[in-house]
Amino acid sequence: MPFTGKEESSARTALFLGGPEDVERERAGENATGKKQVGGEDMEEKYSGRDGAQKKHTEEERAERIPAGVKNMEEGGKMSPVVREACTEELSEILELYLFLHEKEIPENNDRLKMTWKQIMEDENHHLIVCEVDGKIVSSCVCVIIPNLTRNVRPYAFVENVVTHEDYRGKGYAAECLHYAEEIAGTAHCYKMVLLTGSKQESTLNFYRNAGYNSADKTAFIKWLEL
Repeated sequence: MPFTGKEESSARTALFLGGPEDVERERAGENATGKKQVGGEDMEEKYSGRDGAQKKHTEEERAERIPAGVKNMEEGGKMSPVVREACTEELSEILELYLFLHEKEIPENNDRLKMTWKQIMEDENHHLIVCEVDGKIVSSCVCVIIPNLTRNVRPYAFVENVVTHEDYRGKGYAAECLHYAEEIAGTAHCYKMVLLTGSKQESTLNFYRNAGYNSADKTAFIKWLEL
């Protein structure tokens, strides 16, 4: 599947769970490559660079590795947003971003967290999408492809955890993440995408409507489970 971005080996995951020396070596680019990234304004160009090296590197290394479309500079010399899938070493950034979702605190860095992150990184159907601006992850969403036996055996996609840092809202970054999720779902031949929101704000609801989602075709029910 061209756009899955699940190319990290178990060796990369082991490095993430290893010691400081392993992390430093990986950040220096001495190990396997990370996940897919895209960027730029032209859609064909935007998705052409997904087979290149995708790991997060220093500014010099990133300038050499990112697709041509990403190198288009905005006014003021700032880098255009880059939409891609998260890399193993970006767990801390993701957890910090989730503080702008509904989380009150960052979870304890224990074996449960590490195992969950490992599962996410290794799951071919679990796509943690991020939008990076000037080296900072400012927006994200999750797209999970769910195999299905109906609708001519076509899967469907479930979108969750749509979030943008409060300092970067209103700039279209979350919309870019949702568009990337749609590209993944289309490549997987999904017949629909499902998205739930707990927000009642009309501006938020209109955001999802403008992204192509509607609240008329289905009725959603949620049952919260206690541990």
